[in-house]
Formats: sequence, structure tokens, C-alpha cells
Amino acid sequence: MSEPLKTVEIYTDGACLGNPGPGGYGVVLLYGDHRKELSAGYKLTTNNRMEIMATIAGLRSLSAPCAVTLYTDSQYVVNAMMKGWAKKWKANNWYRNKAEKAVNPDLWEQLLTLCAEHQVTFKWVRGHSGNVENERCDVLAVTAAKQGNLLPDEGYLGK
Repeated sequence: MSEPLKTVEIYTDGACLGNPGPGGYGVVLLYGDHRKELSAGYKLTTNNRMEIMATIAGLRSLSAPCAVTLYTDSQYVVNAMMKGWAKKWKANNWYRNKAEKAVNPDLWEQLLTLCAEHQVTFKWVRGHSGNVENERCDVLAVTAAKQGNLLPDEGYLGK
């Protein structure tokens, strides 16, 4: 009989100073009495890429399969994952429809892989509405975008 999965809450947010422009993400992970914060900043990226990267960073930081409730203020991320859009795009060779390519396939591929390792439920929270952990993620994301030594976003194609 297998052990029950650890239950983890992850809050994420992405920010971009200009879109595209310098960007960052912030993540808060909560497990019991444990709390972990993550952030990173990128030279040139988009807000949507930062929103997805935040979810990837949060899930990637887990050391074992977990039951995750992931809170984000990005309807793009929630809908793509909970409505199956990202899986459909992948099945269609990263096309949204017959003519339109899906955007950010590099990140969706990573997120789909991570979601296969964990039991993830994505929940939308309204941004800038007083949710303490979402507000903290916003501060982490904006601070990361403003720091020196920003990383290159290797997957951003608008360079």
C-alpha cells in the first residue's frame, strides 16, 4: 500500500516591466508549517511566460510526488491546464487550430510533464485583491524583474 501524497499549496505570479520586457516570477510553497519562497528575473520575456515559469518553478521544487493546489491570478494558465487546452495544443503538434501556432510550447511541455508527476489542481485568484500569498508572489516577481544580473529567457522567440 502506498503512502498518501503530501498536500502542498503553491501560489505563483509573474510580472513584466513592459510586455515584452524584463520580467520575473514569484512562488510561495506551503506545506504544513513549512514555507519556501522562490523567484527569478529575466532580461527579455513576456508576462504570460513568467506566469507559466512560476508554476514550473514551484512544481519543480517538489522532491516527491505531491497533491498540489496551485493558486495563480493567470486565467491563461488555469484555463490552459484545467480545460485541457495545453494537452490539445500538444496533441495538435503545438497548434491551437489549423492555422494558429500555440504560444510558449517550450513551457507548456515542461508544465504538462510536471503535472503528470503530481496531482495538480489549478485555482484562479483575483490579482491585487488582498490575497496575502498572491500579493507576496507579486512582490517577489516585480523585485526579481528589477534586479541586476537578469537571466536570458532562452525560450522567448521575440528577441
